Amino acid sequence: MIELISIHRDFLVGDQTVHALDDINLSIQAGEYISIMGPSGSGKSTLLNLIGLLDSATEGSYLLNQQDVTVLPDGQRAATRSKTIGFVFQAFHLIPRLTAAENIELPLILAGTEPERRRPLVNKAVTDMDLTDRAHHTPDQLSGGQRQRVAIARATIMQPNILLADEPTGNLDQKSGQDVINILEQLNQQGITVIIVTHDANIGQRAMRQIQMVDGRIESDQTLSQTSSS
Repeated sequence: MIELISIHRDFLVGDQTVHALDDINLSIQAGEYISIMGPSGSGKSTLLNLIGLLDSATEGSYLLNQQDVTVLPDGQRAATRSKTIGFVFQAFHLIPRLTAAENIELPLILAGTEPERRRPLVNKAVTDMDLTDRAHHTPDQLSGGQRQRVAIARATIMQPNILLADEPTGNLDQKSGQDVINILEQLNQQGITVIIVTHDANIGQRAMRQIQMVDGRIESDQTLSQTSSS
């Protein structure tokens, strides 16, 4: 599903070149549950953004479903991203003036989905995320856990094959964080490929596969025992 071949991502900071990703070679199969870990500045989020087509490689090739997306024009990249990939961020990135339901509905509106088709999809997402009594509340009226559940519903409303989560529990208390991880794992069990960037070793150990990054390189890539996520 995902194939990264000799990927480099360089940034110019002042007069110095920073190698955020340094010769990354990575293959991810459909339905995997992967955690990406490593110290701050190791390239975790850069890698996630590149997989999510929010960023482009300086060198190398990225094959997504056997298509080389590194050569796609911006419009096609955006269309591929919209249909294939969902995002969940630490800071939620909800639109403050929209209600929970309206935030969830937004990707459908942007995709041109007709209102009569949008309503049942949004209603199901609201129910699935246990947000029925909060659907008409704005983000500032929701708890952190509720906001992240809205963000997950918004990320999955287009039924993507891949869900990327960048520190999804970073702004949450322990219980809310556990609830969010449980939701992500349920989505993975439904067949969605889930890739999580996290600093939390307990969360990292729950994945089927753990990638450790240091200085823009993959230091280790190991399959984990499934007893840790039971």
